[in-house]
Amino acid sequence: MSTPQSDGFFAAFSLDANELSKSAVNTVRTTLGITGAIALIVGLFITFSPVKSAVALAWILGIYFIVAGIAYLGLGIFSRGISGGARTLDIILGLLFIVGGVIVVSNPNESAVVLGVFLGILIGILWIIEGIVALVQSGDASSRGWAIFFGILSLVAGIVMLFSPMFIVAFWWILGIALVVLGIVQIVRAFTFGKNAKV
Repeated sequence: MSTPQSDGFFAAFSLDANELSKSAVNTVRTTLGITGAIALIVGLFITFSPVKSAVALAWILGIYFIVAGIAYLGLGIFSRGISGGARTLDIILGLLFIVGGVIVVSNPNESAVVLGVFLGILIGILWIIEGIVALVQSGDASSRGWAIFFGILSLVAGIVMLFSPMFIVAFWWILGIALVVLGIVQIVRAFTFGKNAKV
C-alpha cells in the first residue's frame, strides 16, 4: 500500500476502494454522482445561457446577502454575551448586508454585469501578480525556461483580462465548459469507483 509521503501531495486525496467498507464505497459513489450531476447541470447552464446564469448567480448572492444580514442583525440585537461595541458592529454589518442584498435582488442584470467585471478585474490582477512572482522566482526554479514561460503567459493573460471585456465573457464560457467536463468525469468515477474492490 502506498503512503502519502511516497506518492506526493495528491496521494492524500486518493481513495482505495479495497480499504473501504461496502457502505463507504456506496457513499463515495453517491457523492461523486451527485456532485458530478450538479457540476454538469450548472456547467451546461453557464455554457449555453451565460447571461441567464450570471443573473441567477447575482440572485443567489443577493439572497445570501439578505440572509447573512438578517443573521448578523439578529446576533447584534439578541446576543447578550458580547460587548456593546461588537453588537453595534454586528448590527451595522447586518444592515449593510441587507441593503446590498436588496440592491442586488432588485437589479439582477446590472449586478451580474458588475459581478462579471469585478471577477474579471480580480482574476486579471491575480494572474499579473502570479506572473511577476513566477518571473522573480524563475532563477530558483529547477526548470527555468518553463518558469519564465509560465510567468510571461500569466502576465499576458492578466493584462488581456483587465483590458478586454470580451475575455471576461470567454472566461465565463470556459468556466461552464470546465464544469461540464468535471461533471462528466465525476459521473464516470461514480460508476467505476470500487467496481473491482474486494469488499
